[in-house]
Amino acid sequence: MGKKEQNVSKEKERVEAVLNLLRKQEPLTVKQEKFCNYACIERFLKAKGDNVKKAAKQLRNCLSWRNSLAIDHLIADEFSAEVAQGAAYVSGHDDESRPVLIFRIKQDYQKFHSQKLFTRLLVFTLEVAIQTMVKGVEQFVILFDASLFRSASTFMNILLPTLKIISDYYPGRLHKAFVIDPPPLFSYLWKGVKAFVELAPLTMVVSSLDFEESLDFNYFTSYDPKSASHTFNSPSSMSSTAKIGSCSSSRFAFTVSNSFDSLKPWSLTLIDTSSSKLGPTTTLLGPAISPLNARSYSFASPVTRTPRGNIGAVKKGFFPSTTLPTKKQDLLDPSFINHPRAMRPSFFQSPAMFFKKEGHVSKTEKSQESFVPFLKFYRRPYDEMTYRSKMRPPLGGLISIVSPHIQRHHISVSQRF
Repeated sequence: MGKKEQNVSKEKERVEAVLNLLRKQEPLTVKQEKFCNYACIERFLKAKGDNVKKAAKQLRNCLSWRNSLAIDHLIADEFSAEVAQGAAYVSGHDDESRPVLIFRIKQDYQKFHSQKLFTRLLVFTLEVAIQTMVKGVEQFVILFDASLFRSASTFMNILLPTLKIISDYYPGRLHKAFVIDPPPLFSYLWKGVKAFVELAPLTMVVSSLDFEESLDFNYFTSYDPKSASHTFNSPSSMSSTAKIGSCSSSRFAFTVSNSFDSLKPWSLTLIDTSSSKLGPTTTLLGPAISPLNARSYSFASPVTRTPRGNIGAVKKGFFPSTTLPTKKQDLLDPSFINHPRAMRPSFFQSPAMFFKKEGHVSKTEKSQESFVPFLKFYRRPYDEMTYRSKMRPPLGGLISIVSPHIQRHHISVSQRF
């Protein structure tokens, strides 16, 4: 108990020292005195490593910055369009009563709005979140929905100023920040910049696709006739109603077998199945069946497409696309068939495998696990009236003052007219 009491007394001395330095530089107003409470000065001290002079300097810069933005006069009526669209709002509170902020700013927002207006919108949302904090809660969580951005540099112009403002003027307030579905080149820019961002260890990049339910790919095969036509089902996986055998006509026979004797599961047999045969060279309808008249050129093998005089010029090792009737192939063992896309185990492993420990969790898995409790806030639809109900005067503007005395009922367009 003695050491704890000494630490508490030292912290109080540091807080008083910061207040004395602030008052020596310039007298504080009533609102500034209210802002510079014990918890606020303690957060600034932790951010500066309990250095009294650095904490006092940063706190003085924070007070002058708040006066320049006129934060005490921010109201929701100034951001009526952003509040209506849900560009930045407080979605709710997590299991530890921390407010969860969501930013869904569009890519063209900075084209039509100045950086100062974005800063005021950011500060307004942060102030609303701080007002909703219960006693004992000092931090919030931010979710950046980057799926509306196509340019990584444009999104960086939104993310970096936000983290800079929070680190300089709201130290110790950020619990975690998640960047959801960023543009493709964002990862490269973030790797080069995060070394200079103070809140980079608290910022994680996640993808919403990692949390989608697994899809049944058989559905797509049955839906798309093109993809279904290219799907090969082995004979063992066919239904009992399927027939495996031959289908003959007056010109040729079509046979399906379950053997591994060829590259294709079907075979086109060039035999005359007509009822009358006049000889080996002639038939009732004409000359004997040959690969040229039995099949079209689209199905004929390269052997049959060559001139008849150059048949012998074909290499002996060339396998035609369709098996010829006179040539028989020996049955091959399925284990000796080469599959070019099959994965083969490699003797040489990655060097990272030698240093990988058992139970090691990657950064991506850690970010996914930490994002799971906040996934419901990201998917929750935006409700303007619910967000406005979290605003306390004067932030809520005129609506927050009048709303407690008026009972609103949602009326559809058909009921109005």
